[in-house]
Amino acid sequence: MQTLPFLVNRLIWLVPTLFALVTLMFILTRVIPIDPAIMIAGENASQAQIEQIRDEFGLRKPLVVQYASYVTALTRGDLGISLYTQRPIAEELTSRLPATIELTFASLLIAALLGTPSGVLAGIYNNTLLDHALRVAAVVGVGLAHFWIAIQLQLIFSMDLDWFPLSGRIEGMNPQGPTGLLLVDTVLSGDWPQLMSAIQHLALPALTIGLPAAAVVQRFTRNSIINNIDAPFITYQIAMGYSRRKIVWKYLLRTSLAATVSLFGLTAGVMLAGVVAVETVFDWPGMGSYAVRSIMYSDYNAVMGFTLFAGTLFALLSVLVDVLQVIIDPRGVA
Repeated sequence: MQTLPFLVNRLIWLVPTLFALVTLMFILTRVIPIDPAIMIAGENASQAQIEQIRDEFGLRKPLVVQYASYVTALTRGDLGISLYTQRPIAEELTSRLPATIELTFASLLIAALLGTPSGVLAGIYNNTLLDHALRVAAVVGVGLAHFWIAIQLQLIFSMDLDWFPLSGRIEGMNPQGPTGLLLVDTVLSGDWPQLMSAIQHLALPALTIGLPAAAVVQRFTRNSIINNIDAPFITYQIAMGYSRRKIVWKYLLRTSLAATVSLFGLTAGVMLAGVVAVETVFDWPGMGSYAVRSIMYSDYNAVMGFTLFAGTLFALLSVLVDVLQVIIDPRGVA
């Protein structure tokens, strides 16, 4: 079986990829014309206080020494200490990861539920009024910025209609649970009012990310349907007298499953970028809002930690997608 060697090869390639990412981020965070010691100390701090911060965080050491120390710490799983909060970065990111995961998966679910059926309909009824309407909607959806969608949803559904909360993740205190995923923990504890609160708070941020992603899924699914609808095996199924619904959903859509899995993997990666803007607008306590705060305070230790953490997640997701494609269609393995 070729799946295991393929997986090992992909994991091996992760090492130089992440090493290059670390090196690039280290260089970029050091060339910006901002002194993090001054940002941390504040405008009214004395020169002695600023120098003390530089000594405390090793900012006066040569860049080569700083880089070597950082890479050595990474081998121990240490992402460093935040210059702003003075807490371990790995601890802060880990505490915020469940919120980002919950938001990303909810957005993926919306993208799948809206994008796949509409893409199938557009492909089957190609060049009809329905197809044209869905294609226009997809073009508009792809072109809209996340922050603009977020603000419009807040204005309409939070401020005008008062159907959903304006910001935050849940009403009151977060429930204590083993996963950190509020939808899961509230179900495990049987706290149904808090579950409804978590769903209401999640709805608008997930829609903000999920709607543009659904447009991408729709266009891709439509093209897959059009490319395969005249394939010989589909013609054979029609000749055998199978129903149109069975041909479409069991045979035609399954043919594009491997490519669809790849698309969802790429979409999830793109969502990580959208999460930064959406979490900031909705005050969502995830990794994206953490990254924005770190950039605002020139906390380049935290910026590097977030970038490496997010890059690792994206790389592992890419490996998972590749493995699923191999399992679905082993012919894709070279």
